[in-house]
Amino acid sequence: MTSSKKPDKYYAILEGALKVFAENGFHKSQVSRIAKEAGVADGTIYLYFKKKEDILTSLFQEKLGELVEKFNQGVGEHMSARAALMKVCEIHFSELENNIHLAYLTQIELRQSDMLLRQEIGLALKRYIILIENILERGKREGSFRPDFDVKLVRLLIFGGMDEVVTSWLISGQKYSLTAQVGPTIDFFMKGIEP
Repeated sequence: MTSSKKPDKYYAILEGALKVFAENGFHKSQVSRIAKEAGVADGTIYLYFKKKEDILTSLFQEKLGELVEKFNQGVGEHMSARAALMKVCEIHFSELENNIHLAYLTQIELRQSDMLLRQEIGLALKRYIILIENILERGKREGSFRPDFDVKLVRLLIFGGMDEVVTSWLISGQKYSLTAQVGPTIDFFMKGIEP
């Protein structure tokens, strides 16, 4: 990943922004508060980002990039398609359960952003959606999934289903384990795609 070549202050700003955006909402967050949280001068932020929207976009690109990297490391060709899908769900749920600020930002705050910003962030999501699509295609090829479903539709249904499980968990006040939902979630998906 090329992101490892970026300066430490860049990552400090993103981490500070993650916390500030999650706690205050994107629109109410001030760049000066992000700078304070990151331990940098206000002007330092503008060395890396032109405007606050650029911070949010970069934050999603970095965090989703890290998540996709974890998926790629956790999901191997030796795994069955079902096991690979379960691993993706497990990583998705555990990463967001372990980073409540990221969960809040992706599940609540993103939905309140304007359409252009959501479209930019949607581009960062594309690698994740393609990963799910590839698993579904593999399952069809190996015969563990039905051959007659629309992969492009089902990949969105799976992503959307996981997304909604995380949102419901957040709205409930995290009163139960999100990772405990992996098995039932995958079992539900499998009922629709296994032969």
